Amino acid sequence: MSKGQPIQNAGNLVRPPRGLFAAILTLGLGGLAIGTGEFVSMSLLPGMAQSTNVSIPGAGAYISAYAVGVVVGAPLIAVCAARWARKVLLFALLALVIVGYVGSAIAWDRASLLTARFISGLPHGAFYGVSSLVAAAMVPANRKAQAIGYVMLGLAVANVIGVPVATWIGQVWGWRAAFFAVAIGSAFTVIMMQFFVPSVGNDAEVSPASELQGLKRPMVWLTLAVASIGFGGMFAVYSYITPTLIEVAGFSEGQVPLALAIWGVGMVFGNLVGGWLADRALVPSILGMLAWNAIFLALFSLVASSRPLTLVVLFLIGNGFALVPALQARLMNVAGRAQTLAAALNHSAFNISNAVGAILGGLAIAHGLGWAATGWVGGLLAIAGLGLMVLSTLRLTPAHASTQSRAVTEGASAED
Repeated sequence: MSKGQPIQNAGNLVRPPRGLFAAILTLGLGGLAIGTGEFVSMSLLPGMAQSTNVSIPGAGAYISAYAVGVVVGAPLIAVCAARWARKVLLFALLALVIVGYVGSAIAWDRASLLTARFISGLPHGAFYGVSSLVAAAMVPANRKAQAIGYVMLGLAVANVIGVPVATWIGQVWGWRAAFFAVAIGSAFTVIMMQFFVPSVGNDAEVSPASELQGLKRPMVWLTLAVASIGFGGMFAVYSYITPTLIEVAGFSEGQVPLALAIWGVGMVFGNLVGGWLADRALVPSILGMLAWNAIFLALFSLVASSRPLTLVVLFLIGNGFALVPALQARLMNVAGRAQTLAAALNHSAFNISNAVGAILGGLAIAHGLGWAATGWVGGLLAIAGLGLMVLSTLRLTPAHASTQSRAVTEGASAED
């Protein structure tokens, strides 16, 4: 076997050089670093605003610049790097993460920080997408969604561990130190990846043109619409959770991090259970998760004045993160050979849902419906996503589904 060639066993699976656990853990750590960098910027806004001489609302553009980078970078990188071996692409993506966060840490004015935040967002979707493909290549088809869920666990754990630690670093040493910490974490992941993640090549027939062909599939667009709209409900609530907890539920400012940690624990639990359920019944699981979100997001509006009930519902809303690995697996099933593009676009869709949820939640508050009205907005968005998912199931025939499933499980033997 030549150097750099994927190690495969019977069943056309890629065998990690030092075990599946170490490989999945390494991919998850990369997701932890990227997820921490994305969410911690919200808690660093006051310092960033002061350093670049803008107002705190004006500093919100730094978050938007990151989101634009995600939406632009995911499809662009997926198409341009279609022929790249996936481990090489992961190295390149983490290198871009490091450049973006070092650039953010040394930014000297508003323009330079906006540029650095945009660069930081570019590799986000592609990294999670390609990591999901690598994870799926290492396990049998009936464990694919669970493997994806383990990779996405890094994003969920970021809200429980990564963001609090990075926020503490920012409070003690300044916001620049927090961004440097994300860059160091990404560099550590690069080192681990060299030893623990196997070489995974692409299908020999994959090209930029074949990746773009995936955009001609209505099922791809319907699934992306489910993510963009159906998941927006969670962000409608999350975007305004701090003032809601303080003004409606009566929590003190110091108690808010604990409430958010409970939400984060719910995300971790939902991520694990979601992958397990999706491997057993993918479409019914997605439908059930959307219904779950509709119920508990709406319930948030009803119980927001009760602190104990609010904490319980926040945990249950966090469980809705189960949609992430399930929709990732769904996209991989319906995208044919456009695997990298589909996997990356999933995260563009979730960033669109972030914007949709924040905008609609803000409109509800601005029109005098109150802070807790974001739950009703979230419930309606989840119902809209449920309707789109039902529509997508009506378009997918059993024969078509079988064909797409086979396309996903094809092994890759190209060299790094």
